[in-house]
Amino acid sequence: MRSNAKQSTLAVHGGEERRKPGHPVAEPIIQTATFSFETSAEVRSYQEEENKTRFEYGRYGSPTQRALEAKLAALYSTEDAIVTSSGMAAVADTLLSLFCRGDELVLTSEVYRRTRIFSERFLGRLGVRAVFTDPTAESVVAAITRRTRAVFLEMPTNPHLYVPDVAAVAAATRKRGIPLIVDPTIAGPFNVNPFALGADMVILSLTKYVAGHNDVIGGAVLGRRKELLPVREFHGTIGTLLPPIAAYLILRGMKTLALRMQRHNHNALEVARFLEEHPRVRQVYYPGLKSHPHHDVAARLMQGCGGVVSFRLRADLEGSERFLDRLRLFRIAPSLGGVESLAELVATMSYWDKSRRERKVLDIPDDLVRLSVGIEDADDLVADLAYALKSL
Repeated sequence: MRSNAKQSTLAVHGGEERRKPGHPVAEPIIQTATFSFETSAEVRSYQEEENKTRFEYGRYGSPTQRALEAKLAALYSTEDAIVTSSGMAAVADTLLSLFCRGDELVLTSEVYRRTRIFSERFLGRLGVRAVFTDPTAESVVAAITRRTRAVFLEMPTNPHLYVPDVAAVAAATRKRGIPLIVDPTIAGPFNVNPFALGADMVILSLTKYVAGHNDVIGGAVLGRRKELLPVREFHGTIGTLLPPIAAYLILRGMKTLALRMQRHNHNALEVARFLEEHPRVRQVYYPGLKSHPHHDVAARLMQGCGGVVSFRLRADLEGSERFLDRLRLFRIAPSLGGVESLAELVATMSYWDKSRRERKVLDIPDDLVRLSVGIEDADDLVADLAYALKSL
C-alpha cells in the first residue's frame, strides 16, 4: 500500500498483511490461549528479541490483536498501539504504569465520569493527587507544577463538548518534559489526530465509532513504541487483554469507519441546528455551532465535531424524562458512536448517585440531555426529536 494513502484507505487496508495465513481477505480470528515453539533455541531467540516477532501466550497478545494494533497505529500515524479490554482499561493501564506516590495528574474538571472516579479514588489511594481545572489551555497550563507527572485531556469533553487547545497545552508540557495524554473518543477518528497537535499518547474507547455497532467493548492506547513499553509491560502483567473475537469485530467495524464518520458528523450538525432553533430547548452544546463557547478552537483544530450533541430542555426532571420516553428512533441508553441513535438524561444515567447540589457543582442540571446521533436519515431523527419535544 502507498505510504501516503488517505485515512479512509488506511481504515480498510492499514496495518494488514496482503497475504494472510490461509489466504483470506478478512483478518482471521486466531483463537488460542497459548502458542508453541518448535525448539528450545526458538524459545531462547524469542526471549532475546527486543521487538517480538511472534507470540507466546494470549495474555501478551495474539495475531488478531496485533493486526488491530497495527491498523490503529497506521490510522493515527504513530509507531505503536496497545489494545485493551475497554477504554477504561486503557486509562488504567496507562496511568498506573506512569505514576508513583507523590506525583500529580492534571485533568480538566469535565472528564468522563469513570476517568474522574479512577483518578480521584484509586490513584488517590496510591498517593497520587488528581488536580482538576477548567477545560482551557490557560487553566491547564497554570495548574502544572513541579510534581506534575502527566496532563490528561479529553477532546471534546463529556458532556458539554468543550474543546481544550491541545496544541497550546502540548507546547507547555513539551517544555517541561512531561507527557500529554489525550482522549479524543467523543470527537471520533478522522475528526482530529491529537498526535498532529503535539500529544504524546492517545487513549481511545474502541467501543465508540471505531467498532461502531454497539456490540463489542474495547480500548486502546497509542504512541511511540519506546513510550508505550511500560504500558505494554503493565498491560501484559495485569492481563487487560482484548479477546481475539472482539479484536475481529472491531477490525470489521473499521472497514466502514470513514463512511460512518461522515454520516455521524452530518447528522449531528443537522440535529444541533434544529435543536438550537426550537423554543423548548434552552441551550445546545455542539462545537460545530457558532454559539458553542469553544467553536473557534474546534474550527481551528478539528475537521469535524462527531456525533454527540448535548442540550438543555426548558423542563424539570420529570418533563425531561417524559421527553425521553416519547422518543421512538433514539433509544434510551448510555454510550455513543454506534450506528443506532441513543439518548440519555445525564443526571439519571451517569450522576444519579449524586445529590442535586453535588450535580449542580459538576454543572449537571436535571434537564441536560446527551444524544449519540447515529447514521439513520437526518430528517427522520429530527422528526423524532420534534415529536418528543411536543410533550413539554
